[in-house]
Formats: sequence, structure tokens, C-alpha cells
Amino acid sequence: MNRRHFLNRMMAGAAVFGTSAAFHPINAWAQTAPDATPPASNAIPRPLGVVSRTIEVNGKAARVFGLAQTDGTLGLALDAGSSFDVALSNRIGEPTLIHWHGLTPPWTMDGVPDNPAALLGPSETRRYTFPVGTGGTHWMHAHTLQEQNLLAAPLIVRTAADRQRDEQEVVILLHDFSFTPAEELLAKLKASSAGAMPMDHGAMGQSDAMKGMAGMMASGAMGQMQSMPGMAMDLNDIDYDAYLANDRTLDDPEVVAVDKGGRVRLRIINGATATAFTINTGSLDGELIAVDGQAVQPVAGRSFPISMGQRLDIRLALPKAGGSHPILALREGGAERAGIILASAGAVVGKIPELGEAKGPVLGLGLEQRLRAIEPLAQRPADRRFALTLTGNMADYSWGIGGGDALRIKRGERVELALTNMSMMAHPMHLHGHAFQVVGVNGKTLGGALRDTILLPPMARVTVAFDADNPGRWPLHCHHLYHMATGMMTFVAYEGVG
Repeated sequence: MNRRHFLNRMMAGAAVFGTSAAFHPINAWAQTAPDATPPASNAIPRPLGVVSRTIEVNGKAARVFGLAQTDGTLGLALDAGSSFDVALSNRIGEPTLIHWHGLTPPWTMDGVPDNPAALLGPSETRRYTFPVGTGGTHWMHAHTLQEQNLLAAPLIVRTAADRQRDEQEVVILLHDFSFTPAEELLAKLKASSAGAMPMDHGAMGQSDAMKGMAGMMASGAMGQMQSMPGMAMDLNDIDYDAYLANDRTLDDPEVVAVDKGGRVRLRIINGATATAFTINTGSLDGELIAVDGQAVQPVAGRSFPISMGQRLDIRLALPKAGGSHPILALREGGAERAGIILASAGAVVGKIPELGEAKGPVLGLGLEQRLRAIEPLAQRPADRRFALTLTGNMADYSWGIGGGDALRIKRGERVELALTNMSMMAHPMHLHGHAFQVVGVNGKTLGGALRDTILLPPMARVTVAFDADNPGRWPLHCHHLYHMATGMMTFVAYEGVG
């Protein structure tokens, strides 16, 4: 499928307003426990509806999409080691398809239009059955422009150890929201770029200046780059109407009841289409224990970056005195923020402005270089290596992956992908069907975290490795929706497939 065909398929599923009635009346955002017992092998599948619903944003009604169970619960919570057995029903009156981000299903059930499955038609139901795998914080979302209109939901897989811990789990799904339909947003991006000075970042060489920029990215000295003449980053393509945490702005945030002196595990998902955030835990010391659903050696802190498609699990110990504790997501390079509030009984919950006093940090690779996997890949040499270059042409708002046309691999191989970003925008790169390990950052070898989505800041170079154990033709793409839609997507294909 070529890029134009792919974009047309995304456009086909992008209409937002005037859709059919919801699959079921939608309850408030649920923070629920999973079924204690995995479904029996002969159990009927769990119904999940692609639905249309209404939320309030900035005092106005907004018609959005969602993924709901029959009782109105948004999203899924499953048990590790059980079966993912879901009957997905399309109730929105237009074609769509859902990707199970973080799981490793068979290729035919991955949820990317025409790769190989067709879009799910209106009123159509399709069954998905495969092993759910190990535990982790994952999510599910449309692989069309419908993702912009909140067609996404948490997909939490809990282990037996998770259920036995004396801690409360709080799921936070972040999003960016616009009253303007996604196809119009994309058209505006292309139109506004038409008058820009052409700059083919893919044609740049790795000059000494660029090496210095990469060094600044690695060290976290982002402000220096921003102040260098002619080298300003492009941080945000779109200024959104609102930034949401669990469907709500800080004007009316979700308040989660917690115990004094209790322990809380935040499961945070950046479901935004074009916005990166930094999670700020305020006065609470946090302990990062997992990224992208994969356990890491704990990292203490109160500030943690999260790009589009990524997930963070952060453990908190609440004070015995109780109180009100905002958990905020700070927009990268902007004063806007979203979040929830943890509050013990009797705590005063104060008003939190949607605009902070300072702009959110620019994301770099400082934390990434500190992360270490609890269960890293077995050490072995790579059987196959690919060097890929992320490119961008701001003149017509097109993005691409140089060297990504022939990524053919064999089952059983250890594969390395060396990704270099030669554009002036960051790109969170996501590989379907696999978890990879970060093994190099800007020329430094490391045994980093296992992930499925890795951030490539401007002029940065990251190497990831994975084992080829899931045959198919798997997308590798930027998780910035509009970068993907305009060309930053390729495929890793097993021999004999596709």
C-alpha cells in the first residue's frame, strides 16, 4: 500500500460529526478492577463497541468517539496469561479499525487498514482472539484520523502480583482535543507550510554543528539549541482547543479518592495525536517502574517525559496526613496542562489553572539513557542491521523514512534498527508486533529499556534491537498522527509475508 493510498484510507475513516447512536450509554470514566478469573476456553467473546458519545470541553458539548464495554466502561482490563477474546462492533456509522497498541497479536489482527485486514464496516462485528501476553499498561486506538477525535482507550493487562499488591491503580489517558475535524487540521498544516521556505532536512549532512546539537539533545541542554540562530526546533504543529486527562480539562478535573498514607500506581498513557507532555507529580516523590508496559529498574523523580504513544507507570507513596495532590501533564514548550487530582477524605481540592506559570520542558533523551530493563533481551549479535533516516520537508508538510523501503527479515533473527532524525521535529517511532530494547543513544552503547515507542529528538540517533518472533508485515511509523499520515511510515516484513 503506497502512501497516497494509506492517506486516503485514513481520510475515509476521519469523519467526526453526525454519527449514529452510541453502543451503550457511557458512564463516567471508570477506574475498575479486571475480572479475577480468566475466561474459559469456550467462553463467548467480550463485547467491545466503537461508539459515539458526548463530552463537555470548555463549556461546550463535543461529539467524540470511544471504545466501550456493554456496561459503559471505557477500555479493557485483562489478566496476564489469559486470552484476548473480544468481539469488536462498529457502531459509529462509518468504517474504522482498532490497533491493540502494546500487545503482540498475530499480524492479521493488528488493526492497520489493509495490512492485511480491511476496515471494519458500519454495524459489522469482528472477533479477535489471541494470547494477551504478559502484564503491562497498553492502549487501543484507531489507526485512522479518527484517533484525533478520541477513538482510543486504555488496555490494561495485570499480573497476579499486580493484584496482590497493596496499592491503588489509577489510569490516566491523555489527549489533545480540537473542535476542528482532523482532516481540516491536516489541510491547514499543509496549507500553512506551502508558504514556508523549503528545507529538506533529509539532505543535510552530519556536520560538526549537528553533532553538537545531538550532544545537546543527549545531555538535556535543550534551551541552548532553541537559542542557536537558524536551529530552532518545531515543537508543536497544532495549538489545540483543549488538553484532556480522562476526557476532562483542569477546569473540571477528575478527582480520585485515595487513602491517607496509601500507595498509588499511576498508569499513564499519552494518547495525544500531536502533543508530548512531561508528567509532574508535584510534592509527591515518584518512582518510575515501567515504560511502555515493560518493567525497568526504578528511577526516582517528580518529572517524567512522555511522548505520543508512550506509557509510564509511576508509583507514589501518599503522606499519612492526607491531602490533595495534583498529577499534571505539562504540554511540551507550552504553558497548557492537563491532569487529575488525588484527594484523601476531607481534603480541600483547590482550583488549578489550565495555564501554568512556565512552559513545559522540551523532551530529550536524558531519562532514556538512565533506563535499564528488568528483563533485557538475551545478549547475542545482530543478524541483520538497518540504518534509517527520518526526514521532513516543511515546504509541503511531508515526512519520510529514508532507507525504509526494503526492511526484509527472517524469523529467528536478532534485528537492529539505527534511527537518525535529520529533521527539526521530534518523532516518537513505534514498531508494531514487537517489543524492542534501546541499545544505543547518540553513539553510546547501553542496555536500555524495552519499549515499543521511542522518541527521536531532532538530530538524535537511537539504535534499537528486537527478536524476529512474530511473522508479518509490521508498520514502523511516527506516532505523531499527521507525520504518519503524510509519509513517515514504513514496514518491517518477514520473508514470505506481504
